[in-house]
Amino acid sequence: MARDIQDIGKETPEGRNFSRREVLGLIGATAAASLVAGPGEESASAQAQNTNSRMVKIDAKPEAIAIDISKTAVIVVDMQNDFASRGGMLDLAGIDISGIRKAIVPIAKALISARRSGIKIVYLKMAFRPDLSDFGAPDSPNRLKHPPFVGKSTHAPDGRESRILIRDTWNTDIVDELKPQGDDSVIYKHRYSGFYQTDLDATLRKLGIQYLIIAGCTTSVCVESTVRDAMFRDYSCLLLEDCMSQPTPPHGLPGTNHDASLVLAEAAFAWVSKSEQFVTVLQAQQVASA
Repeated sequence: MARDIQDIGKETPEGRNFSRREVLGLIGATAAASLVAGPGEESASAQAQNTNSRMVKIDAKPEAIAIDISKTAVIVVDMQNDFASRGGMLDLAGIDISGIRKAIVPIAKALISARRSGIKIVYLKMAFRPDLSDFGAPDSPNRLKHPPFVGKSTHAPDGRESRILIRDTWNTDIVDELKPQGDDSVIYKHRYSGFYQTDLDATLRKLGIQYLIIAGCTTSVCVESTVRDAMFRDYSCLLLEDCMSQPTPPHGLPGTNHDASLVLAEAAFAWVSKSEQFVTVLQAQQVASA
């Protein structure tokens, strides 16, 4: 594809170079073309199968994306105390979590609208078994690249005993503002991607899900890993950029990769929008169907 994009300017009559926006549009347009068929392009059988669809179009980059609400799920990635609360792993490590905290309100608003529209909510939680049997061998990259204090005992803000990044503890509970509700699914994962050795794909397939609305943290690690794996499995992903964050590490290390991940997603893996556009479209659809 890279060679084809470079040759586009030479093949046009004007022989001009395309701007970044145009190149991103060209990349995204091919992926989006199958989402909205033009007049007369659907067969009679396809039209019959779509009688129960609830198609909406959401403003996004590199272009608007059409999604079927009846085939959509919201994936909330790792919005747990270890990453988003005082006393959690990132906070104890001296990492600024204010950006992740800032994402909580728009995520909450998006979830309210999604639930009202009957959209499935799936929470992912990064956590290991108490015996660390799913953490990896001592020399495995997953273990070596994680902080050395994973599994260490700590005290939750309310005084309870807890452990860093361990299942069924305060540290891996979803933050209070975003607590799962009755029909929501909660899936533990032990690698950055929500699809690696989990039931996520099977859960989505069983529900007939095709479109994923993505929120959570951190943008360039667990969110991006999950989005890449989703794209490889033919899910269409819409990232809500104000509903995710990538904190800046301490000790003078390189800064955030939030924007870089969104540019990559926009170019090759997904579509990027904001919670306001998502909520507005759902609210309009709710009024129309009332």
